[in-house]
Amino acid sequence: MPLSTQSQGEDEQYVLVATLDNARNLSNLLKAISFKDHAIFTVTPNGLKVTVEDCKCVQANAFIQADIFQEFTIKEDLIAFQVNLTVLLDCLNIFGGSIVAGISTALRMCYRGYGYPLTLFLEEGGVVTVCKINTEEPEEPIDFDFCSSNVTNKVILQSESLKEAFSDLDMTSEVLQITMSPNQPYFRLSTFGNSGSAHYDYNKDSDMMELFRCAETQTNRYKMSLLKPSTKALALSCKVSVRTDNRGVLSLQYLVRNDDGHICFVEFFCCPDEEVDEDL
Repeated sequence: MPLSTQSQGEDEQYVLVATLDNARNLSNLLKAISFKDHAIFTVTPNGLKVTVEDCKCVQANAFIQADIFQEFTIKEDLIAFQVNLTVLLDCLNIFGGSIVAGISTALRMCYRGYGYPLTLFLEEGGVVTVCKINTEEPEEPIDFDFCSSNVTNKVILQSESLKEAFSDLDMTSEVLQITMSPNQPYFRLSTFGNSGSAHYDYNKDSDMMELFRCAETQTNRYKMSLLKPSTKALALSCKVSVRTDNRGVLSLQYLVRNDDGHICFVEFFCCPDEEVDEDL
């Protein structure tokens, strides 16, 4: 393809070069976390992490491993910059984001270092477009200090069952209440909207439940407005891991299989809204 004909000399000026035969493998993941304009890019030899935050209460991370790219060359141990995510997505879809079989947009993403723009070379049907996106000094992302040793409860579900739950629950509710317990109701989602209270229960032995590991009964509420952006990732995913730690911080980790069959992850962290009576 034309993008691969760039001279080696041109590549030497960049600290990062990453290529994809199908730009949708990146743009779909970025769409799943595009609830704010700005995103922090953190690049290591292991791959790319893109972080979006809101109100210091919710954080989304999209992880794209290095081996998903056809080429992934990094000349520093760590590269970090901030870009306008809306502009980046517009560039990645400059050819219309075609999903026609056999037609895809190839991407070559290059970065020269601090102060330089992020340069995208996009090619489809022999036509090459070059986009340069201004980068900024990255803000320090929130550290939710979410570590596995503090995880109290964890379930892994088929995504279809969670999509079904969200379609049944009352989304006029200001909060989503999540109850996880070693005893009944095991795993319960509750809303309190205009039409009253609604509950959606999962049995720990349900076919939709791949893993059920609950050490203690925990009930927490989370603002629906903060959780709604995660439904974009849910729509793309095939499995979801739901975890809470001893502070009630929620982790939603979505397993996403891209067009080429590779597996990527999108993770959301959300702070609890308030403590609730566990008898509710």
